[in-house]
Amino acid sequence: MNNKEVKPQSRNYTIPLITITLLFFMWGFITCMNDILIPYLKQLFKLTFFESMLVQFCFFGAYFIGSLIYFFISISKGDPINKVGYKKGILFGIFLAAFGCILFYPAATFSYYPLFLGALFILGLGFTVLQITANAYVSLLGSEESASSRLNMTQAFNAFGTTIAPVLGGHLIFEFFSAPDGSFSAVATRIPYLIFAGILLLVALLISRVKLPSFQTSEEEEIVKGWGALQFSHLKFGVFAMFCYVGGEVAVGSFIISFLEQPQVMCFNEIISKNYLALYWGGAMIGRFLGAISLNQSLSQGKKALYMLGAASVVFLVIFSIVDLTFAQISFFLVFIVLNFVAFFIGKAAPARTLSIFAAVNVVLLISAMLNHGELAMYSILGIGIFNSIMFSNIYTLAISGLGKYTSQGSSLVVMAILGGAIVPIFQGYLADQFGVQHSFIIPVFCYLVILIFGAYCTKYLAHVKTTEAKSGH
Repeated sequence: MNNKEVKPQSRNYTIPLITITLLFFMWGFITCMNDILIPYLKQLFKLTFFESMLVQFCFFGAYFIGSLIYFFISISKGDPINKVGYKKGILFGIFLAAFGCILFYPAATFSYYPLFLGALFILGLGFTVLQITANAYVSLLGSEESASSRLNMTQAFNAFGTTIAPVLGGHLIFEFFSAPDGSFSAVATRIPYLIFAGILLLVALLISRVKLPSFQTSEEEEIVKGWGALQFSHLKFGVFAMFCYVGGEVAVGSFIISFLEQPQVMCFNEIISKNYLALYWGGAMIGRFLGAISLNQSLSQGKKALYMLGAASVVFLVIFSIVDLTFAQISFFLVFIVLNFVAFFIGKAAPARTLSIFAAVNVVLLISAMLNHGELAMYSILGIGIFNSIMFSNIYTLAISGLGKYTSQGSSLVVMAILGGAIVPIFQGYLADQFGVQHSFIIPVFCYLVILIFGAYCTKYLAHVKTTEAKSGH
């Protein structure tokens, strides 16, 4: 945003941040339900892998369509969020998402796959508005230097939602609301999604009652139009990196249950696999809490290490209490937590460098999952979650850093790149049909290589910017 905005730095943003964090939790939960819907609808409608990935195509395709509409409005009429404010934008996104959840009722009643896809598209449009407004809003609730830390914290609660969703959502759909004989029935999705709609509306009511600070452009200032955000090279690269990140993360999560069903891997059924899927998303939660601490510039190295150890211990115990697995079955995750600690300290609280390190680790883990069998292959694929942790927030904040009055427009472009969640799984689904699930993970390998390069680029770019500012006296 620009320098004429009303942004009192002395304000205490704790209450607004807690309120928005609750919203992050809910949309993380509902988004991860797609990973449950894919194997469920695949069996219900006898779909191929390619056809089942239309779930992600419609949901994440809505991000592209919604962001594209937003971007064209912003370049022709001026930024909508600057006009109506973040609070109204967030509330509109919640209402649209709740409507998408309600549409699951007729889709399940008529047991018609295209209706499910339509409901997912509307749900995705609602979350598009939330991504554009809520992420940028969190980045503005404090200094730019601590934006990555704050966004990692809110994303950690988003990941808490994605961790609970496979266990609770999987229980509701695969067991609690399933047919008495255990067979798959479309009606099992009706009540859960009506519940989700109700909770979203309650969150909207809470947000409407909480006083949120306004970061609107002042009335006397001319609304900026045009393609100004595209002048920034790091934003354009960031858009491509976000496409690859969301595509890679969604593709891996979408295929975990099918991957663990493979005879050469673990030969698990859906009821067992959903617990391991929760570990994948639980790893992201651990990493985001650690990232929020590691990227906090105000803490000493000693305090960071102590707080990170405490956070990792608490979150690990929370995950253990959620999943229906023994300690021996999830103890391997302790190794990944230690590796995560090492990676954070090598990154030295630099968002760009840390991003490159994490992407490199995921490339290695994916190759291991493709080449190995049994538990080693399973552990490799599940470990990717904890190293995905800081990628969204770091890519997002690096991409919109220094955009000033073009922040919301740039944010809409970055959110548009969530299209990767629609495109990449479709390609992986095609490869899975042709060459098998295990070999199809070559697609996410290329995604994480792009992220690695983006992190390296931003490390050099930010160093150049600081040098330039130092020479100019700013």
